[in-house]
Amino acid sequence: FYDAQVEIIEKEDPIIVNNNILTFLIDKKKKVKISRVNFHGNEQVEDKKLVKMMKGTKMKRRFLAGSKFVDADYETDKSAVVAHYNSLGYRDAQVLKDSLYRNAKNNFIIDIYVHEGKKYYLRNIDWKGNSIYDEKLLNRIFTFKKGDTYDNTKIEQKLRFSPDGSDVSSLYLDNGYLFFTINPVEVAIVGDSIDLEIQIFEGKKAIINNVVIKGNDRTHEHVIRRELRTRPGETFSRSAIIRTQRELMSLGFFNPENIQIETPVDPNAGTVDIIYTLEERSSDQLELSAGWGGRGRGVVGTLGVTFSNFSLRNVFNKSEWSPLPQGDGQRLSLRMQSNGLLYQSYNFSFTEPWLGGKKPKSFTVGGYHTRSRNSIGDNGTGLITLSGGSIGLGSRLKFPDDFFVANTSLSYKGIGLKDRTGFRLDDGTAVSNGFYNNVSLTQSISRNSIDDPIYPRNGSKFGFSVELTPPYSLLNKNKDYTKLDVEDKFKWLEYHKWKMSAEWYSTITGNLVFRARAKFGFLGYYNDDIGLSPFERFELGGDGLSQGSFIEAKEVISLRGYTTSDIGANASGGGSLYDKFSVELRYPFSLNPSSVIYGIAFLEGGNAWNKFEDFDPFNMKRSAGVGLRLFLPIFGTIGFDYGFGLDRQFSFDASAFDYAQFNIILGFEPE
Repeated sequence: FYDAQVEIIEKEDPIIVNNNILTFLIDKKKKVKISRVNFHGNEQVEDKKLVKMMKGTKMKRRFLAGSKFVDADYETDKSAVVAHYNSLGYRDAQVLKDSLYRNAKNNFIIDIYVHEGKKYYLRNIDWKGNSIYDEKLLNRIFTFKKGDTYDNTKIEQKLRFSPDGSDVSSLYLDNGYLFFTINPVEVAIVGDSIDLEIQIFEGKKAIINNVVIKGNDRTHEHVIRRELRTRPGETFSRSAIIRTQRELMSLGFFNPENIQIETPVDPNAGTVDIIYTLEERSSDQLELSAGWGGRGRGVVGTLGVTFSNFSLRNVFNKSEWSPLPQGDGQRLSLRMQSNGLLYQSYNFSFTEPWLGGKKPKSFTVGGYHTRSRNSIGDNGTGLITLSGGSIGLGSRLKFPDDFFVANTSLSYKGIGLKDRTGFRLDDGTAVSNGFYNNVSLTQSISRNSIDDPIYPRNGSKFGFSVELTPPYSLLNKNKDYTKLDVEDKFKWLEYHKWKMSAEWYSTITGNLVFRARAKFGFLGYYNDDIGLSPFERFELGGDGLSQGSFIEAKEVISLRGYTTSDIGANASGGGSLYDKFSVELRYPFSLNPSSVIYGIAFLEGGNAWNKFEDFDPFNMKRSAGVGLRLFLPIFGTIGFDYGFGLDRQFSFDASAFDYAQFNIILGFEPE
């Protein structure tokens, strides 16, 4: 509001002696927009490129487009224009003058006169003061060489701070040289060539004196300290501080936006203190709903609690209950769900991430019982029961790097069927009755370097796992499995199951994040006389919220924009292999730790096949759509996706909405 006017009216206060009343009459007038920005004197860089450099000075180019003139932004933008010239080698570039005037619509027209100067190149590069690292190594990190364009912006970046840590300062700071300084000096300018002397003061190594933790009013200090990569007596390392910040964020106990790190130094003693100031946030979750399902069904509802910062050792210490014992970083999950007589489920799990407290070795134990039927009837037809448990041990690896984790788990699942549909053999034979046992050993290896578990901006996740049952039939060669009925043949399930996944996050600009993901799964068998197991297959499509093995003894994978009936392999009880690919753009509307909200736009594709011979990675069911996610600490992830199936069967009588699927996300992000 460049034309705003203020009139001040002063009068005596009739009540209080020697006091005046001031009244401000404000007329803000109309907002002054920018109609055009004209550049003069620019021969090497075109106008539209220079205008693009002016982030704050927006022109009125189209209907409903934002436009305004702000003095401070305008001064910053003029500096950005000069910086752009400098990055192209025009070291002497400057804004000579500028003028602002109004057009007939009372909006601004801006004229900017620039002097480009000539383009400069690097000639000689000399290093002075370096005794720890030789010039060959420094030049390799610096990357500039004789004849390169003189880009002072990139020169500063390669000397002092590069986002990926590939700069000279990081080389020294990661090895303890906290008092290190570096200064590039132009020692000669001959024509369009510049000789650069890079002066280094290495100093001595700094030793960490004290490591202080503040703000942890719930999480016990030992839980934080075991994640630290900076310890008293060790050499200072900037990369270790950055890694520590990532580890604290990945715990999920602290607000990642407010983790503050201070490094006060004592030059005389050659020491540095490191102070981590944290802000606790709740990461526990509650799931609660209840109702009456009507006559014959009974109570329906869900009661689930997840304590992600639990303390088992303080269960019997009443003083630690606030409202529950917490602070040791353990995870306890309890969940009961009922849909009356149709469905009941009971699950629990407990994880200790540092078994023994000295090394990052996790211990997990869990159990479940699920009972589900197709309909309510006196004879209880369509019944499936699943009961089982698992125990697992995990450890953080040091090779190839310590982002890798290996996990081994042993599990048992008992599957009971009574007139249940949905399970078939490859020849079409229905598997509807009987009791089946599944004992399996799973070995997985994964790597996780994402920077925030709630709203990742950078990093990646990779995973590979193989699940094996004992090869019972190969150990019992005297039995003729071709003559056994279905229940006897699969009484003890045997199979091998392979899964891979990869996920990448990258910041495009600001908080706009790109996510790419790929998944693959394959289910095989040992004995041709037995064939593929009717259980543990992959069912692709839908919202993925049926939790697979806990309800249907299948692994359910979501595919937005399609139902399970749209995937051909599901008709025969599920596929033996699948693939799925997706890309997303994510943008946050709120990063407040009490409610993280972000929108997504996605493209996705995938398919499932009955046999490996039928596998065709280019035969995909593709979809596109949008979604919204809301993360509330007490409820977990809540959101929706609206996806259009691009390869659904076309009909002239159908509307666009007949090709779309609306999926709801509750509690967790579906696979």
